[in-house]
Amino acid sequence: MSRLLRLNLPPSLPDPEAVRSRAAVAVVVGPGEDILFIRRAERKGDPWSGDMAFPGGREEPIDPHPRATAERETFEEVGVDLSGATFLGALQPMASPLRAPNQGFVIHPFLYRLDAWPSFVTSEEVAAIHHLALPRILAGEGRETFVFRGYGIERELPCLRLDGTFVWGLTLRVVDDLTERLRAAP
Repeated sequence: MSRLLRLNLPPSLPDPEAVRSRAAVAVVVGPGEDILFIRRAERKGDPWSGDMAFPGGREEPIDPHPRATAERETFEEVGVDLSGATFLGALQPMASPLRAPNQGFVIHPFLYRLDAWPSFVTSEEVAAIHHLALPRILAGEGRETFVFRGYGIERELPCLRLDGTFVWGLTLRVVDDLTERLRAAP
């Protein structure tokens, strides 16, 4: 956990590019250096249906900034109030690929640390909660590739298969940003 505290992340970063909308997620590291992931519920018409993700979602007019979005969405999706968590800063914002029409956005990941896992209360948007061990991810355990077929393309992409989960895409890019920063930390 000490490496997390030495990251010296900024409180926020600007959008990497202009897109239709913004979203924010909370990367929450808890006891044992486990990272909180959710598996999204299966929903017709949702291009991320069933995917592994971090708690979070699209920015709403009531959100004064992306960090507020991450905190609001985390509470709504898993019942975790991040006001008592240690806020460690912002990871790199990333533009989403267009997996479906009109779905482009910039995601703002924010890093938090909890000393203990609270009781989770999931919304209908969340099918399951998973905790994946950061040390195992840092060691490269579960790293593979798979062939993505969809939207008229076929491409080999990286993924993480760990403890029955399948993490890929934008969520894996956020994981990779965090792990690269941790490896470079003193």
